[in-house]
Amino acid sequence: MRQETKDMTNGQPLPLIIGFAVPMLISSIFQQLYSAVDTLIVSRYLGSNALAGVGATGMLTFLLLSLALGMGNGGGLIIAQCFGNHDKKKMWQTIVAMTWLMAVLAVVLSVCGYLLCEPILRMLKVPVEVLPYSVSYLKIIFAFTGGMVIYNWASSILRSVGDSKTPLYALIAASFINIGLDLLLIIKFDLGVRGAAIATVFSQFISGFICLFVLLRTRDEYGFDKRALFPDAHNMWLVVKTSIPSTFQSCMISIGGISVQRLINSFGADVMAGYTAASKVDSLAIQVILAVGNALCVFTGQNIGAGKVDRVKVALKKSQVVMLISACIIAVCAYVFRFNIMELFIDPEDSMLALEAGAQYLSIVGVAYLICAVMQSYQNVIRGAGDVNTCMVAGLTELAGKVFFAYLLSPFIGATGIWLSTPLSWGCGCVIPVVRYYSGKWQYKKLIE
Repeated sequence: MRQETKDMTNGQPLPLIIGFAVPMLISSIFQQLYSAVDTLIVSRYLGSNALAGVGATGMLTFLLLSLALGMGNGGGLIIAQCFGNHDKKKMWQTIVAMTWLMAVLAVVLSVCGYLLCEPILRMLKVPVEVLPYSVSYLKIIFAFTGGMVIYNWASSILRSVGDSKTPLYALIAASFINIGLDLLLIIKFDLGVRGAAIATVFSQFISGFICLFVLLRTRDEYGFDKRALFPDAHNMWLVVKTSIPSTFQSCMISIGGISVQRLINSFGADVMAGYTAASKVDSLAIQVILAVGNALCVFTGQNIGAGKVDRVKVALKKSQVVMLISACIIAVCAYVFRFNIMELFIDPEDSMLALEAGAQYLSIVGVAYLICAVMQSYQNVIRGAGDVNTCMVAGLTELAGKVFFAYLLSPFIGATGIWLSTPLSWGCGCVIPVVRYYSGKWQYKKLIE
C-alpha cells in the first residue's frame, strides 16, 4: 500500500478540501453502517439482555475513545503545521513525543479499565441481569486497548499530512473482519458477548497495523532519525497541552449526553424508541458537514504552518458554500421524507407515537444543520490554527446550551423542547468561534515556531 500525502499549501483550496473530505466521509458512513450491522448481530443471536449489556458499556467506551482521539488530534494539529512549514525535524520530535504518550496512555487505560470496569458499572446502576454481559465485554475491550490506540495514533499522523485514504482502507478491512468474526465467534463458537469483544479488538489491531505499516514504509518523509527515539519534555508538554482541550470537551459531551438521555427516558418508551431511531439517521446525515469541516481543519493547519493565512480565509468561504448547500439538501430530505425514513425503523402499527416523535426530531434537527454548517466551518478554522482553548470553550458552551434548553423547555412543550435544544445549543456554539475568527487573534496561535 502506497501512502498518498497531500500538500494543501498550493493549488485551488476547494478541490483540495473536497478531495481530502471524500475518503473521510466514506469512512464515517461505513463506520455508522458497520455499527448498525454489529448491533443487529448481537441482538439477533444473543438476545435483548446481551444487547443491553453491550449497550450499557457505551459511555465508558466513548470516554476511552475520547482520550485516544484527543491525544491523536492534539499531536496531529502540530504535525500538520510542521508539514506545511516543511519542518521535518520538529515533525519527528512531535511523533516521538506523541508515540510515548500514547503508549503510556494505552497501558494506564488497560490496567485501570480492567480492574475498575465492574465497580464503575455498578455505580452507574447497570441492571443485575445484564451486568455480567457488560463486565465480560468491557474487560476484553480494556485489556486490549492497544489496538484502538495504535489506530488513532497512526491515522492522526497520516491525516495530518493529507493522507485520508489509508485510514479509510484500514477501516474498511477491519470492519469486514469484525463482522465476519462476530458471526464466527458468536454463532460457530458460542462465545457470546466475549466473541463480539474479541472481534472488535482484533479488528482494531488490524486497522492499526495497516496504518502503522504505511508509516514505517514512508518513515523518511517524517524526518525519521534513529538517534532521536526518546522524547524531550518540551515536545511532550506541547502535545499534552494541545490535546487537553479536545479531550476534556469530549469527556464533558459524554457526561452531558447522559443527562439529556435521562430526560428523554422520562417521557416513556415510545419517545425513547423514536429518538433512538432518529438519532441513528441524524448521526449518518451530519457526516457530510463533519467531513468537510475536518478537511478544512487539516487545510488550515498546513497553511498556518506555511504562513499562508489568506488561503485559509478563501478556503473558509468556499467550504461554507459547500456545507450550506449540503445542509439545505439534507434539511429538505429530512422534512419531506421524515415519516418514510422513520418507517424503516418503526412499524406504525406497533407505535405511531414513536414514529411521530422520531419524525418530529428529524424535521427540527434537519433545519438545524444550517446552523451546524456555520458552526463547524468557523470552529475547524480556529482549531486548525491551533487555537484549541477557544474551541474547547465553544464546545462547552454548546453542551451547556443543550442541557439548559432541554431542561428549560421540556416541562412546557414536552419532548419537542428536547429536540429544539439542538438548534439552540448549536446557535450558542456558533457565537464564540465566529467572534474569535473576526477578531483575527486565531492567526497568531501557531503551534510551532
